[in-house]
Amino acid sequence: MSTSTSLPLAGIKVVEFAGLAPGPMAGMILADFGADVVRIDRPPRAGVAAGSIAPDVLARGKRSIAVDPKTASGLAVVRRLVERADVLIDPFRPGVLERLGLGPDVFLDENEGKNKRLVYARLVGFPRTGPHRDMAGHDLNYLALSGVLSMLPGEGKPAFPLNILADFAGGGVMCAMGILLALMERHRSGRGQVVNIDMVSGVRYLSSYPFLSSLLSLLTFGEKRGTGLLDGGAPFYNVYTCADGRWMSVGCLEPQFYRTFLKRFLGALPSDFSLEDGWRPFEADQHDTESWPRLKTFLERGFAMHPRDYWAKLFDGSDACAVPVLSAAEAAALAAGSSSSGTGSVPSPHPRLERTPPDAPPPVAAESVLARGAHTEEILEELGLTASERDALWREGALGDQAIVAKL
Repeated sequence: MSTSTSLPLAGIKVVEFAGLAPGPMAGMILADFGADVVRIDRPPRAGVAAGSIAPDVLARGKRSIAVDPKTASGLAVVRRLVERADVLIDPFRPGVLERLGLGPDVFLDENEGKNKRLVYARLVGFPRTGPHRDMAGHDLNYLALSGVLSMLPGEGKPAFPLNILADFAGGGVMCAMGILLALMERHRSGRGQVVNIDMVSGVRYLSSYPFLSSLLSLLTFGEKRGTGLLDGGAPFYNVYTCADGRWMSVGCLEPQFYRTFLKRFLGALPSDFSLEDGWRPFEADQHDTESWPRLKTFLERGFAMHPRDYWAKLFDGSDACAVPVLSAAEAAALAAGSSSSGTGSVPSPHPRLERTPPDAPPPVAAESVLARGAHTEEILEELGLTASERDALWREGALGDQAIVAKL
């Protein structure tokens, strides 16, 4: 087992400005693999809400300092943190950190930069130079402009997969990858650089396969949404409702897997089970698109005859590519039996490195939320602030109203 000092990112110092899901996800990935991540939060103000509809639940392994960079003393503290950091994560709209005096040039300017080794990661939703750059948006909006949403399955309109694709895949994970690439390049050049990530471009890059398949007119994605192999058109790549209202996933694309699936599926139905005109599926008709509507109806009616767990047991251990759709609790229980997936309801860091795995207990939900300013005093101590600098923080309210009251 490894220790925290032998994890891949041990010794890497990260400053993460508090933001919504994508930035915290990038920071949590870095923290999970050993980086020292300090989140800069807004200090508490009487009568002022935190500004988010939900708490940051991606704070595992981080520390928090609550300080206001709009005050002179608060700005000095933030600058000192960034000057000592390897990575900065900026989750704001274009121009916000520049107006605070914390833009890239302050640290990376070739002549006067205060930290020329800094990896300055800038994470936004819409492309920085596009017509939407100054607009507010969320995952669904970025997914819509990427072109990906128009290709997703759904009855009558595309259905969206929570806020996973743009926020986390195209945003948080892509940001973490960009940071790691810049850190690797720094080993050669000795210089940091700006890493620009926008979620529209990130999710487009991740969707290269469906875009290229569509451009090349491959069968995987139909000319119209919902007519190809992978966009909900193929009945043998879909989700079906069972007798108890739960679901089974079917993904037997290859002929040999479809053969296995069909043999077991038909064997579980009455011998005379068919559509009204006597139609039953045959292995050779798998890619006869004209028969797909019939096959879909046949599968829907067949799956509705038995509960989900009956079908799960029937296909278990086979190459039918048919497994149950698990609830979050069921998936956690399954993960508990897999050394690569974790042992609790909170997903474990992934990928798992064989020689330097994290030497820590499985993550728990309570560790995912971090109180604003929980480590303010500890971090100020590490920065070595003088007595006069600390007095300025109190006097200017850089640590929030509560700090002023406490001082009085």
